[in-house]
Amino acid sequence: MDLREQILKGTLQVFNYKGMKFTMDDIAHELGISKKTIYTVFRDKKHMFLELVDYLFDKIKEEEQLIYEDDSLETVEKIRKILGVLPQSYKKIDLRQLYILKDKYPDVYFKVEERLENGWEITIALLEQGMKEGVIRNIRIPIFKMMLEASLEQFFRRDILIENKISYHEGLDEVVEILIDGIIVQS
Repeated sequence: MDLREQILKGTLQVFNYKGMKFTMDDIAHELGISKKTIYTVFRDKKHMFLELVDYLFDKIKEEEQLIYEDDSLETVEKIRKILGVLPQSYKKIDLRQLYILKDKYPDVYFKVEERLENGWEITIALLEQGMKEGVIRNIRIPIFKMMLEASLEQFFRRDILIENKISYHEGLDEVVEILIDGIIVQS
């Protein structure tokens, strides 16, 4: 693991117990390195967050690919898993805190939005496959995509999960369950 990835993983750990209020000193302490070393990789907290967004979404895309290639899963199960994918190592991270991004780090928030809106090729292919197989009713994929994106964006815009004591993972699972149960063909 290179230094950049080590710092990003350390940032996630610190974020999990300090929320958005962590400092570079906190990360340095967590990793047992100097703050100066962190600044040789990331010039400031904002740029570290921007890289962290790409790092997290890239890991999610890797998990999606593994699910897509898993021949032991039926099409609907692949869709369900891909829509709710969160790498195992990130399931304990309190992503509910990300709603603070919009006001404090708007550039980072917009990057999250951008990543949510892109990279749907595998999901779209599976939805189309499910419709051809007759296990998913005919739907307008752009509407389905918009519904999921809008739900996730609300998680990042408001503190609704925190107010209702719902973990990000639980919220995501419920959104996926509602969406999938609404598109599968009932037998």
